[in-house]
Amino acid sequence: MDNKSIATVLYETADLLEIDGADSFRIRSYRNAAQAIENLTDQIRDLIPEPKKVLAIPGIGKGMLLNLQELFRDGHLTMQAELLKKYHPSMLQLLKIQGLGPKTIALIWSAYQVSDVDGVEKLAREGKIRTLPRMGEKHEQKLLKAIEDFRRISGRFLIDNAEEEAKRLVDYLARFDAASSGLASFGGFEKITTAGSLRRGRETVGDLDILVTGSACCSVEDRAKAVHYVAQYPPLMNILAQGDNKISFRLRNDMQVDVRLLPPESFGAALQYFTGSKAHNVALRQRALKMGYTLNEYSLADLKTEQPVAGRTEEEIYAKLNLDYMPPELRENLGEIDAAEKHTLPALITLDDLQGDVHMHTVETDGRNTIEEMAAEAIAHGYKYMAITDHSKNLAFANGLDDTRALAHIQRIREANSRIEGTTIFAGIEVDILADGDLDLSDEVLAQMDVVIASVHSAFNQEPAKMTDRLLKAIANPNTSIIGHPTGRLLLRRDAYQYDMDAILAAAAKHKVAMELNSYPDRLDLNEVHLRQAKQRGVKIVINTDSHHTSHLDKIRYGILQARRAWLTRNDVLNTLPVAAFARAMKHEWN
Repeated sequence: MDNKSIATVLYETADLLEIDGADSFRIRSYRNAAQAIENLTDQIRDLIPEPKKVLAIPGIGKGMLLNLQELFRDGHLTMQAELLKKYHPSMLQLLKIQGLGPKTIALIWSAYQVSDVDGVEKLAREGKIRTLPRMGEKHEQKLLKAIEDFRRISGRFLIDNAEEEAKRLVDYLARFDAASSGLASFGGFEKITTAGSLRRGRETVGDLDILVTGSACCSVEDRAKAVHYVAQYPPLMNILAQGDNKISFRLRNDMQVDVRLLPPESFGAALQYFTGSKAHNVALRQRALKMGYTLNEYSLADLKTEQPVAGRTEEEIYAKLNLDYMPPELRENLGEIDAAEKHTLPALITLDDLQGDVHMHTVETDGRNTIEEMAAEAIAHGYKYMAITDHSKNLAFANGLDDTRALAHIQRIREANSRIEGTTIFAGIEVDILADGDLDLSDEVLAQMDVVIASVHSAFNQEPAKMTDRLLKAIANPNTSIIGHPTGRLLLRRDAYQYDMDAILAAAAKHKVAMELNSYPDRLDLNEVHLRQAKQRGVKIVINTDSHHTSHLDKIRYGILQARRAWLTRNDVLNTLPVAAFARAMKHEWN
C-alpha cells in the first residue's frame, strides 16, 4: 500500500466517524494523519519498521502509529471495517456526491436509515429530504442534480489514479517466476504493457487493459498457472471472469482490470487492437480489407490464404498497411490515418522539449515548499527556468498576497534568483479574475511581474455572456501573460464554466495572451478539443503543473499527453522556448 492508499483509508475512516457522531478531535486526528502521509516524499511503508521516524511526522501520534502498524500487518483497519459493517460500504459512495458531506449523510441516516445512492435519490424525489433540518426544496433539487452528475461519471478514474493502479499490477506481474511455479517452459513474462484508454492518454479511464507475453504464455498448462498467479494479486476483490488466456477482476476501488496472456506472434496485433480507439480500429480494419487483408487481435492476415503476414509488433502491422507508425495518443480517427499515409504526421511535443514550468506555489500562500526547495526540484527536472506564482488576496483561504506582500515577495524571488545557480527564477503571480473582470492586484504591482497568470477562482455560475465579458476584460489587461486553467473544470467533480470559447481565443490571439494547459490530473485544462481550437487560431499554449509541492512537478507528463492528443508540437508551446525568448513571450512578444 502506498501513501495515497493509506491516506484514502484514513480519510474514509474520518468521514465514517463524522457520520457516526464521533468526537471532533478524533475525527480531526485521522484527517491530519491522512494529510501528513499524503504529503510525505518518503513512503510510509518504509518508515513503519522504525516507529520513532513515524512519530516524528507532524500529525501522527502513538494511537495513529498503532493504526498504521495494524494496516500494514493485517491489510485492514479494524475501526474502518466496523464502521463499514454498521453503515454498509455504499455509504462511501454517498461521500463522492458533490454537496453531500458527512453531516448531511448522518442526518439522512438518522431519519431514514438510508445509506446508498438509490435510496437517497428516492427520498429526494419523494420530497422527504426537504423536511430535514437545514434542508429545503432548493437543496433537494441540487442534490438530485449532483446524483445525476455522479451517475454520469461513476466508474471513471483520473489518469494518475489509473496509472498508479497499473504500475502496481505491472510490478506484481514482473515478479512472476515461472520456474518456481513449476512451468515447463522456465521463463516468465517478457513484456507487460498497458493498453486501452490509459495508453492513449485519455483524461479519465474506465478500466485497465494489461497485455502480457512471454514463455509463460505458450502452453495451456503454463497459462493456467500464470492466470492462477494473477488471481492471487492482493488488491483483487472479486474475479469477474477467468479463462484459458484472460482473467477479469475488480480492485478494491471498483476499477475493472482485464489481463490477457498472449503468444509473442500475436502481441503486436493485440496491443494495437486493445489500445483502440474503437473508431481508429474500425477505420484500420476497413483499410486492411481494401488491401486484401483481415485485421483482428490475433494478426494481420492475407484475406485469401488466411496466413498471418504481421502481428508481433504494431510497427510491422502499420508498415504492412503502408502507414507510418501512429503514436497511441493520436488514435482517435481524427485524420491520423490519412496523415500516416501521406507521411505528414506531426512531430508531437515530448517531455524533453519543455524548458520550464511557470506555475508554482510556495509556503507564502498555500504551497508546501519554499522558493529554494521548488527551485531545487526544477533544477532536478532539468528546467532552464521556472516561475513562482503564488495566489493574490481574493483567495483568502490560501493566504493570498495583497499589493504590499506581493512586492515583498517579488524581492525575495529576485534575491533567490541571484544566488541560485542552474535555473532562472521568474517572479510571477496567479492573480484572480474578479467577477467583473478586474484583476485582483493593482496594475502597478502586476507590471513588475515577469509572469502574470490570470485565473478564475470564484463566481463559476455566471451566465455565459457575463463570463465571456469577464475573461475578455482580463485578456485585454496589458499585464496578463497567461489565462490559467481556462475552463475551471475539475474532472469527475465540477463541470467547466460556460463562455464563448471562439471569442476568448480570438482575443487571446489579438493580445498575444497564452492559454494554459494545466497538467494537474484533476484539471487537464484546456481539454484536447479546446487545444486544437487554440492551435488553429494561432494561440500559444503554456504547459504547467500548478505545483503546490515539489512532488507535483512530476505531473507535467499528464499535460504532455494531453498536448500530444491535441496534435501539438513544440512550436505551439511557449515554454519550449529558451529563457530570453520565453521572457519576451510573457510580455506579448511572440509570433
